[in-house]
Amino acid sequence: MDPVEPKTRVPAVPRALPEKSRSLFRLRIELLDVKPAIWRGVLVPGSITLPKLHMTFQHAMGWTDSHLHEFVIGGRRYSVDLDDDWGPAELIDERRFRLEKVLGPRVRTFDYLYDFGDNWHHAVIVEERDGLAPEDGRWPVCVAGERACPPEDVGGPWGYADFVDIVSNPRHPEYRSTLAWCGGSFSPEHFDVDRVNERLRRIKA
Repeated sequence: MDPVEPKTRVPAVPRALPEKSRSLFRLRIELLDVKPAIWRGVLVPGSITLPKLHMTFQHAMGWTDSHLHEFVIGGRRYSVDLDDDWGPAELIDERRFRLEKVLGPRVRTFDYLYDFGDNWHHAVIVEERDGLAPEDGRWPVCVAGERACPPEDVGGPWGYADFVDIVSNPRHPEYRSTLAWCGGSFSPEHFDVDRVNERLRRIKA
């Protein structure tokens, strides 16, 4: 008898469930390939949907939601734009899922990708997941962070490094034109947690 080849086991797609819980997650979101680090700490309910988690990351970091995005969680890829013209067949519709469901009991890190041209890659660490969110609390909320978000369309981590060099040197020949391009001023070290939370209050988790 010929030996039977073992079958490759493909993990089942987690099924979305409608119920909500009051679990509270503390997440650290950090941009990769950028030094010094640009990061944010946020508290979100486990019941938050992935689209609202996307908006949480956008507001917390300082992006403008002008480009496509994708979550990579537990080896699976979640997005909202499932157009076959660009998106691979393995993309899962993120609108069907809540954070605690896709994380399951074991996932401690995942990835959030934004703007596939500039390729902003965020590493997300689940720092805590055992908190209890008050029913009348306002979530999500930003509790910590450092440094300003790069401007949109600056050219990714390497373009941002060049940008910072220019805006930090008034003698650079492109200093004035670069500042004009980004709105007139830019401080790489600036971070205002109150301003971030003003934006986050627009999200109803």
